[in-house]
Amino acid sequence: MTELKHHLPADDLGRFLPTSWLTRRGVQTTSERQWAQSHRARLLANDVIVIASSLGLAYLVRSLFEPGAPDSTWVLTYAVASTIILTVWIAALGAHRTRDIRVIGIGASEYKRVTNASIIAFAVLGILLFTMQAEVSRVFFFTALGAGTVGLVSTRWAWRHWLLRQPARDRFLSRAIVVGGVDEAEYVVRQINDKSRASYNVVAATVSDSASSHIEVGDRRVPIVGEPAGVATLARNLQADAVIVAGAASRNPSYIRSLSWDLEGTGTELVLAAQLTDVAGPRIHFRPVDGLPLMHVEIPQFDGLKHVVKRSFDIVASGIGLLLLAPLFGIIALAVNADSPGGVLFRQERVGKGERSFTMLKFRTMVPTAEQDLAALLEANEGSGLLFKMKNDPRVTRIGRILRKYSLDELPQLWNVFVGDMSLVGPRPPLPREVSDYESHVRRRLYIKPGLTGMWQVGGRSDLSWEESVRLDLYYVENWSLVGDLMILWRTVKVVTQPSGAY
Repeated sequence: MTELKHHLPADDLGRFLPTSWLTRRGVQTTSERQWAQSHRARLLANDVIVIASSLGLAYLVRSLFEPGAPDSTWVLTYAVASTIILTVWIAALGAHRTRDIRVIGIGASEYKRVTNASIIAFAVLGILLFTMQAEVSRVFFFTALGAGTVGLVSTRWAWRHWLLRQPARDRFLSRAIVVGGVDEAEYVVRQINDKSRASYNVVAATVSDSASSHIEVGDRRVPIVGEPAGVATLARNLQADAVIVAGAASRNPSYIRSLSWDLEGTGTELVLAAQLTDVAGPRIHFRPVDGLPLMHVEIPQFDGLKHVVKRSFDIVASGIGLLLLAPLFGIIALAVNADSPGGVLFRQERVGKGERSFTMLKFRTMVPTAEQDLAALLEANEGSGLLFKMKNDPRVTRIGRILRKYSLDELPQLWNVFVGDMSLVGPRPPLPREVSDYESHVRRRLYIKPGLTGMWQVGGRSDLSWEESVRLDLYYVENWSLVGDLMILWRTVKVVTQPSGAY
């Protein structure tokens, strides 16, 4: 077999790796599977408690809306119904693998599985209770569904953030070894480190073209232990949960076949990392044809039912927002008017879907002569690319700085959303002068409506470079989903209450 780096023969792995050499190289050798199993047990207990609590709440709500003295038959009916609901719901969550190590801490995928499992559970329960002719109140049934689903998703979100905040959080993750060229291995480690820390803990890398002893990414220092030929033995000794094969190695069928054989019986998964830049998981599907595994990548669609649902959500949510926030609008308007002369609202031409122009509304945060004063400030521009930004822009008023810090100046755009110029979530609405200088690929930002918030808002705001801002917008345009929109709206609340990059 091929010799490992640092002159350790692969044949000696079983004798030396677990106790001495690997420890000196900085590789963690303690199995983390028991920690993962413990965390799964926590999630199971969490699910049981949340569902039982939602059933208790549903019982109370039913008593309020349908009062009456319960008799023994009534109590027995609801006790049996609650037991059936709890059992079927927990079984559905298990069948959808919502506590699978591969999805714990992922975020959207975990929440989507929980939601789908809950809906399917209640579809089954509806049929089951109807067949049994159980006299269960609709108020009880739908209150349990709504409260339970919200509770499950909320507590899973809380567990995910608890997991990420743990000082020793790596012990909860799936242990992984990355295989490939040094550039590909570094890319995989970086992506996992930046975006999926609750999924994998990369404990080692085996590469064939590096003179270095480790891969350093952010706060991670992953030791390079050997070469691809010895990875199966390394995985056994490190008790790895997954071997992630990247780069050219992932396209070598004979190597993949041989590695899969070597990993048989070890409990270690084989994962192929495809560098499909900015293509989200839901757009990727696999379909074997006569033994040939084909990877299908869905082409983005910019109309259809999904967009009708998005528009319906925009109308309802923005309409409710305008009604509820009307008193706040009045207070802000009075403050803007008292702070400096000029109108309360600032109107500016922006470019929307299909390069159609519209008038975007904002609360005025600058002096009335701001547009005329811009030319004298261009040399002091601190923005990147086509954007003009200044941290200490002299045109901004006192109340304007407060409004900008907490994004309160953007609230009138709810009207733009309501009338259809914008969406609640989407790319940043550009100025006409920016669009005139767009490169061809950047114009893809205009394939859907611009948003009141978006990935640029929750990803850094004014601190983002032009290239990163464009990348985030294009990623959203091609991969958006309603669940993703809800997550961005939730993250926007956090960004607004803990402002960063707003000026």
